[in-house]
Amino acid sequence: MVSEDGTTTENGKGGKIIPLRPVVMDYAWGIRGMDSRVGRYALESKILKEVDPDTPYAELWIGTHEKGPSVLGDGSGKTLKEAIGCDLPFLFKVLSAGKALSIQAHPDKNLAAQLHNQNPDAYGDANHKPEMAIALTPFEAMCGFRRIEEIALLLKKHPEFAACISQEAQLAVFLAETPKSQKDALQKLFSSFMTCDKAVSKAQLNKLLMRLQREQSNFHHHPHDEPAWERKCSRAILRLASQFPHDAGAMSPLFLNYLLIAPGESFFMAANEPHAYVAGEIIECMACSDNVVRAGLTPKYKDVPNLVEMLTYSMGGPSIDVGEPLIEEPRIARYTPPVPEFEVMIMTLEPGESLELENPKIPAILLVVEGSGEVDGKKLRPGQTYYWETPSDQVRLNKSADVAAGSEPAPSLPSSTLIFTVDAARRGPLKVAIAHENKNLDRPTSSTGTAEFPNLHGSLPWMGNLGRSPTPTALRNTYVAVDADTPAIPKL
Repeated sequence: MVSEDGTTTENGKGGKIIPLRPVVMDYAWGIRGMDSRVGRYALESKILKEVDPDTPYAELWIGTHEKGPSVLGDGSGKTLKEAIGCDLPFLFKVLSAGKALSIQAHPDKNLAAQLHNQNPDAYGDANHKPEMAIALTPFEAMCGFRRIEEIALLLKKHPEFAACISQEAQLAVFLAETPKSQKDALQKLFSSFMTCDKAVSKAQLNKLLMRLQREQSNFHHHPHDEPAWERKCSRAILRLASQFPHDAGAMSPLFLNYLLIAPGESFFMAANEPHAYVAGEIIECMACSDNVVRAGLTPKYKDVPNLVEMLTYSMGGPSIDVGEPLIEEPRIARYTPPVPEFEVMIMTLEPGESLELENPKIPAILLVVEGSGEVDGKKLRPGQTYYWETPSDQVRLNKSADVAAGSEPAPSLPSSTLIFTVDAARRGPLKVAIAHENKNLDRPTSSTGTAEFPNLHGSLPWMGNLGRSPTPTALRNTYVAVDADTPAIPKL
């Protein structure tokens, strides 16, 4: 347990959580000063003495990745990896995006190993990087290719965009009918756009911006002269062009889906799928990797040939997930992707409530997202992060300490539940995100129709998977074995 001075103590049931010191990253696209949740969380975690109002705080890394390894906050000086004894299979992040990130995709395992071998400076590890984003604020993103019919319409409507695409690629888009011909047409279009002569794309972008500014002004004939999605597409182009002057990537809303999700909603991005986060703040969980193949809206290294070659060219955006409440404890929402490395639980406690959680028996990371409360009498505040030890970790570490002191350790396992409470006088809920290895791989809540996971289908955004009846096996596996007089304790 953690006292207010940051030391580690035992909780009332014998479990242990250890405060962490995550790593803060500042990039040009981050949010500046105290407006950034990353900056505020870093201050609370004591990795910043003060928040600089001019610094764009972009990412908070919580995990064991060598580029930004977390350190225990108990004064021992140990890294999280040393405490666990190995790397976590996932990397937990908080993102604060003030402007768009690059047009990018993440390689699958085979390509990641190949890129790391060929260019270790640009691709620092050999792992894939599927990722899941959970919105903390309204969040905008471009994800996946538009339907071929939409792109064909936009090519006709915007001659400046068409001027950046070869005649062969345009013809392929207009004539594509079968799934294979549509994928081939998307690849030709994307390749042609990304390899367009810079002088041509710059001149056409300027023409497009002048026309869109005129059309979107007060002198526009009527707000309903075009569908809402086309209007939003035009406004997105103007916005991106203001952030990245002369970058043809500002035209990417013409071929990528533009999404807006609400707090609590999420989506999953598989490997080899194009995306660019635009604005807002999210929790992000991913396989433990930092491999990014970029092609636009960035001054960083661009690897257009590999990006063009690696994409699946699937059409449509990701399904939107609202989290699935646990059957035995609806105050915990489960966000489970179709990959084994990670899943995220978000616990929400209203004032006056308490909740007892069973240790998941695998290393888990806790992040206090908002509100305040207590864990067995110890205070929690937004931005605090903790490592929740498994019972075997506790015995192993205690045994090491006892052996070093020359005594034999007790062989018993400590109890491993945590009790969260929120005072009734509080004005809002306590929200805690818990990330660990995926224990519900057979019951994903997030899905994709990509080549990597072809048999999964998106759930309805307003239902999650609650419309599906759980199987008896799933019901049995959701509960912890307890005696008849004891209520079931949620199992993560």
